[in-house]
Amino acid sequence: MGRKNPALTRRQTLAGTGAALLASAARTGAAAAATGAADASDGGEELRTFILVHGTWLGGWSWQYVRRILQRAGHDVYAPSLSGCGDRAHMMNPDIGLDTHIQDIVNIIDFESLDNVILVGHSFAGMVITGVADARREKIRRIVFFDALVPAEGRMSGVSRTPEGELSEYFVKRMEKFVDGYQMSYYDSYPLKMLVPDTETEIQALLKEKITLHPMRAWSDILELKNGGWEGLPRTYIHCVGQEYSMSSEAMVGPARAPGWQFIELDIPRGGMLTHPELVAETFANLT
Repeated sequence: MGRKNPALTRRQTLAGTGAALLASAARTGAAAAATGAADASDGGEELRTFILVHGTWLGGWSWQYVRRILQRAGHDVYAPSLSGCGDRAHMMNPDIGLDTHIQDIVNIIDFESLDNVILVGHSFAGMVITGVADARREKIRRIVFFDALVPAEGRMSGVSRTPEGELSEYFVKRMEKFVDGYQMSYYDSYPLKMLVPDTETEIQALLKEKITLHPMRAWSDILELKNGGWEGLPRTYIHCVGQEYSMSSEAMVGPARAPGWQFIELDIPRGGMLTHPELVAETFANLT
């Protein structure tokens, strides 16, 4: 009784912000709705299509603040929960794997008849968006790794492997704690400050309420590519350099430091889409 709703509090904060993107959102959205044009009638930003893919243990809800800001600015935004995650946790079963999550997003592109998509993946969803780009290459305008794992030769799954291709001893040990042998628990391995700092009490409360188990095979399955994945596509890496606890390793980030990448550093934590949604939304909206 009387418990503060963290999501409502954050929505109220966003509603009152003076950020430029929010200030013009109603005008832009109204113009787009009235004219059906790709650009705001006053010559403003080009309106775009985004698919925002959440990381492990999260759900589409983790993009809710960024999604609302972009939608108010007139952009078309999809932020689904992957099978077995978030609001689709009731679908959890041992057959859900990396290919399932790739197909979740491919189906959105196909059934919504989307084109020219800016495809964004957070954390280990770098595996998912690479598989989606491989399957629907012609539909992707830009692929964006939001502090995400970049699949590359030698690292084509969420789990590090031995030279013989076996699961690492570390991961095999972790499996002993998995619920029913296949459901990964966030709290078995990480504190909440892995996502946002302890000073973000409101957001940590939201995480405690919303975090769900995650299907193991989404991490352990090996990504198989037929069309090069992200190679040859316009691609961006957004590195959350404000992360104070266990910043993303070079094994995740390193491939994006090569030529051909747009590399952006934001002074925000790994869960920056929750703590700094205005900045994240503005960064996304300004991608070309």
